[in-house]
This record gives sequence, structure tokens and C-alpha cells, in this order.
Amino acid sequence: MRCHFYGYLDATDLFCFSMPPKKEKSSKGGKLNKAQKAKKQQEEEERRLQEEEEARLQAEKEEREKLEREKKEKEQERLELKDQARREDELNELHHLLEENHTALTTWKADAVEKAKWKRYMRCDGIPDPAAQQDLNTYISLWRDDPEVNITLVLKQCHLALQLMEELEDLLRDVTDPQECHKYQEGLINLQELYHSKLLLTTEEILKRASMNIDTETGNMQTVVKDVDITLCLWANLKKNPRFRDLNFGEAGLGFELPKQLAVSHIAVRLLHTRHDHLSLLARMVHKTIHTPSLRSLAGGEEVPADIDLPEQGETKRTGEVKEDIETQQQRVDEESAASLQSRRNSAQSAEGRVSQIQTQMEALSAEGDLTCATVQLTKMERTECAQVVDLMQHTPLGGVFYCDVFHLPPQANQVNGWEIRQLSDEGLQVFPYPMEKSNLDDNKALPCPPVVVSVTLPDSVAFLETPQVARWDAEVKQWRMDSITDLSYEEEEAKISFKMDSFQPFVLMQETYANLPFLSWELRPLGQDAALFTVNGALIDLSITIQGNQCMLQLEQERGLSHLIGQWMSGPILQRAMLKAGINIFVNEYTDKYVITCGKDPLTEHAAYKQMALFASACAFSRSKWNAKCGPEHLVMQACEHHGPDPVPKDSWSLYLLGAQRSQKLEITETSEQFSPDYYPGSEFHSTFIHMLQDNMSTDGTARTRESNYLFVDTVQSLLCATRPLMYS
Repeated sequence: MRCHFYGYLDATDLFCFSMPPKKEKSSKGGKLNKAQKAKKQQEEEERRLQEEEEARLQAEKEEREKLEREKKEKEQERLELKDQARREDELNELHHLLEENHTALTTWKADAVEKAKWKRYMRCDGIPDPAAQQDLNTYISLWRDDPEVNITLVLKQCHLALQLMEELEDLLRDVTDPQECHKYQEGLINLQELYHSKLLLTTEEILKRASMNIDTETGNMQTVVKDVDITLCLWANLKKNPRFRDLNFGEAGLGFELPKQLAVSHIAVRLLHTRHDHLSLLARMVHKTIHTPSLRSLAGGEEVPADIDLPEQGETKRTGEVKEDIETQQQRVDEESAASLQSRRNSAQSAEGRVSQIQTQMEALSAEGDLTCATVQLTKMERTECAQVVDLMQHTPLGGVFYCDVFHLPPQANQVNGWEIRQLSDEGLQVFPYPMEKSNLDDNKALPCPPVVVSVTLPDSVAFLETPQVARWDAEVKQWRMDSITDLSYEEEEAKISFKMDSFQPFVLMQETYANLPFLSWELRPLGQDAALFTVNGALIDLSITIQGNQCMLQLEQERGLSHLIGQWMSGPILQRAMLKAGINIFVNEYTDKYVITCGKDPLTEHAAYKQMALFASACAFSRSKWNAKCGPEHLVMQACEHHGPDPVPKDSWSLYLLGAQRSQKLEITETSEQFSPDYYPGSEFHSTFIHMLQDNMSTDGTARTRESNYLFVDTVQSLLCATRPLMYS
């Protein structure tokens, strides 16, 4: 309660006093009264009881956890002892299944080889056996002496020669004897040289009669010859009209814009597109392949950490995104002394003789890798000189080779009184030098020689996942190079690329070999007995491969081309080579980890998993798990479950499995758990093999189906898994 007093200090000033409220008095001396003491004691008692209760509950919790931990340790010890007791039997059963399939497969392959030899012998078509050097040399000598220059007949001869070259390439992939390898390489190079020599003679014969095939609109000669192996485009400049500089071969998808100096010169232009790439093979045989150092090699031999946080789907880090790291590491190498570099080079050379601990199926089936040589390291000066040289492991030429040549136009025949008068020459076609030298110019002035504009419609037999790159052939050093190619433009809708080139040289279209790696996800699920579907969601495209016995069929959403590949049944190795040639690469080799970040798994454990997955592929589905990148290099994690029928696997059917060198187990966590844990699934057991771990959760019918799998189907699935290595590259 407040009291207010008002008064006057003088006649004009009003004053006011305000009294503060009274404080309630406690007991004398500021002590608490009885009610307050009782309340305080009650609060303290409640707090003490609460603390005691919390301590009791914590103790009980710790005791329960201790008991549970001890119980779990005892249970795990019991499971380990049980697993140890049956370990030998499980390993023997797995070994028996693998050995049985291997024996049947070896017998089948030996029979297939004998049948192929007998079939070749019974053909009696005059085509030699490329493995017999004497027969091959006789064939080459007879063809070299053959004077035939008719384009139709020569193309038939070239087609047979290409078949021989393909057989020689197959022999080179499998050969181990150095002498045999040299023999096959020599035969291959001789055939390639003769092949192009015959095409050149045919070109000369057509150009000699250019004046008899003049185009009435342009006054020049323009012709296209096309078959399944080559496309030959020829143009003879008879009119020498400086305004006519654009050469368009619409049916061949090729075009040129000639500089003025050539438009007024007595020349002929040849554009030869061969579907087979002999030059890249020559580069691999002549040179040791140069590889960009990987993260592992630059770190002094250390593996990429297994616990690295790999990006999730949509955020995958690919080769192009680690180029800055590689360049930084490369500069560090450049600063080392010459002696250190020489020491490293010697170490690399000594390592070439060591055999890899594991030879993957990919190495046996590789369409390219077996024709390459070992990796070498270059000094700073060598790397500067080779800055524009194409690494044929990092880039893959696609769609064949485009040979661009400009020749002096041969003397033309004249018709006089029914007689054909022709000037004969033994020199053959003469190359017209461009850029032109000063002595070749009419006005004897050093006029600039602008580049040649080239336009190419992408071949239908190839799928370019990214903007194509262009490389030119350096005949002097026998390598592809990317310099002297300028103003490159790509029209994706029209599938057309154009660029400028300083001179007339063979060129090729190429893309990054591992552009579709690493995989975002993958799945292998059964479609029935000895049938499965392998699906890969790559970095750029998605695809699936249907497996039926030992035959495979590619399915891919592609707007144009690849009709020779998509939906066609073929064997696994043939499909793999066809996909590589078409630019659809999901396969890896021993160099892939230098360009793509991996999970860094132990290869022994990884390949053991592929073998067992193949054994159960008729009844079980397998899929990627994000925890595979978190479980360390010595373990693998994947999703698996029993599945029947062609329908997709229900999401709630998957279980997680942890695979190691000594033991496999079912995990308690799921794909949606917050963090990784190696704890085993309650009620499950440990097994020494993955297949016995799977059997614990399979039906009798499912287990029986796995035992009935055909050895050809098992081998095809295993080869496909080993060729793609999804547990390492996803």
C-alpha cells in the first residue's frame, strides 16, 4: 500500500513523497520461518531421492549393458567357434562347386577350339591361317603382286584382309611367347601397309579418269564409293574455280572448306574413312603407353583411404574433377632431381616383370589392354614434348579413322580418233604439300596458308557420351596428338562436329575412356534358371545387360544408331569388344584406378565375392550398398536377397551382408541407418563363405536352383562382374 503526501514549498511549487512498499518481515535476524525451512528441506530431499534414483537407474542400465555385452560376446564367441568347426566343410564345398564348373568350362572351351580349327580347315576358301606364318607370307606376296586395281574387286580383297587382321589381333591378345608375339605383329603390320597401298592404287586409277566423270554443275569430278568397311570420297579440281571451295559429300557425312591456294591448284582430294582403327593399334605396339599418375602412385604407393567420404548419387566425383589435384601433385614430381626420376624409372621397369597377384577376367577379355606395354615415367622435358600426345588409356578413338590427303592430279587421258592417249608414270600419286612452300606459289610470294575447315557427321555405329574430341596422326612419331586442331564446334542435335586443321593428316574422334565411371548404382537380379539382368547406372548413361546361358544382350535408351549392338544376342567377350568400339564402356582394366577414384578394396576378397555371386545368380539378387565405401578395404558390403521371377526386387526384401577374407555375416543395420556398424543381425550366424551365409535365409527351392546352374551361365556372370568390378567402382 502506498501513501502520498502533497504540500507546498512555496506559493507555486507542488511537492510529492512516495513511500516504497513494506517488505514482509521474516523471523528475527533474517532467519527463515518454519514454512520456508520445511519447503527447503522437502526440495532437498526430493533432489536427493531423484539423484539416488538416477544413480540407481544408471547403475542398472550399466549392469544390463554389461550383461548384454557379455552375453553378446559369449554368443559371438559361440558363433565363431561354430563357424570355425564347419569352416573346412564349407570351404571344401565351395571349392568343389568352383572346380566342377571350371573343369566343365575348360572341356567346353577346348572342344570349341577344336571345332573352330576343323571348321576353318573345311572352308577351303583360300584364306590362310594367320597363325601359320608361311601361309600368311604367301598370301601377302600373292596379293602384293596382283595388278588388279578395279575398285569393286579390290574392296573384296580388302574385306578378306580385314578378317585376317582381326584374327591376328585375337591371337595377339592371347599370346605369351615373345617370339610368337613378334611374328603376329609383323604379319599384322605387313597386312595393314598392303591394305592401304591397294586402296591408294585404286584411288590413282580413278583419278586418272577424272576428266571422263565431270560433274556438269561444277566442272569438277566428285565421287563416293562406300561399303561395310570403308567410305572413299574423291574430288578432282579440273575447273580451278577460286569461288568453288566447299566440298560436301552428303551421303558420306563429310565436308571440307578448301583454302584459296588449293582451290586454284591442280589437285585432287581424298577422304578415306575406315571403320577399323589400324593407327591406334600401331601406336600401342610401337610406343609404351604414357599414363597420367594416379592419386595412389603420387602419394608414394599409399592406397586411397577406404574411409574416404565418397559422393552420393548425383555428386560422384569423376576423373575430370580431380585434375587439379593431379596437376598439383605432378608439379611436385617435376621439382625432383634427375637422379630421383631415373631411379623411379628403373624401379618401374623392374616392376614390369612382376606378375599381378590376381588376373581379372577383364584382363583376359580386354579388347585393348593386352596390346599395350607397361607404364613408364617421363622426365619434365619429355612430358613437355609429349604434352599434346594422346594417352590411349585415358582416351578411346571411336568410329574409325578419317584419312585426309591432297595429291597432285595425275595426267588425264585424251581421246584422239578413238584412241586413248595417256602419260604413264611409275611414281604413282604424289602428295601435294600443304601448307605450301614459297617455291610452290605462282606469284612467288609467301602468302599465308590458312587452315582447312573439316566437318564430320558422327558415325551411327558410335555413341558419344560427351562432346567428341579430335586428334590428328603424327606419322613421324606414330602417335595421336591434339595440337593443331582449333575452332572445334559440336552440334549435338545434328550429331555434327567441325574444326580447323593446319594440314592434311589422318584424324580420329575420341572421348574419355572412363567417362561413365564410377557407377552410381548397380544391380544383378535373376530372371529365371540360368538367366539374369545386370543393370548399371553410370555417371552419364544407364544400361542393362540380359544374360541367358552364355549369351548376352545389351539394352540402352539410345536415340540414334547402334542397331548392330542393341538388342542383339552375342557372347560375353564379343559383346564387351563391341561395346568398347561403340563408346559404351563400363569395363575396367589394370589402369582404371589411375583415372577413377575407387573404394580401394582387397582384390582377393573382391574376386572371391564375384565367384560366389555368380554361383547363386539364378536365385539371388545383389545390389550396391552405400556402406561399401565406409567399411574399410578389407571388407565388402552389399545388399542381397532371394528373388524369383522377372519382377523388380521389393525394397523391403533386401538385407545387408558384410564379406571378409575369413568370414561373412548378415548386418543389423539397414541402408537407411544413420551410421555404419559391423554388428551382426540378431539370430543370424557366421559363415566362412558368402554362399553359405545366403543359404541361411533361402528356401529349399532357391538353394536347389543354385545347384542346377549351368557352368556357362556361371562363367558368363562371373566374367561380367570381374570385367566391371562394381564393388570397387561404385
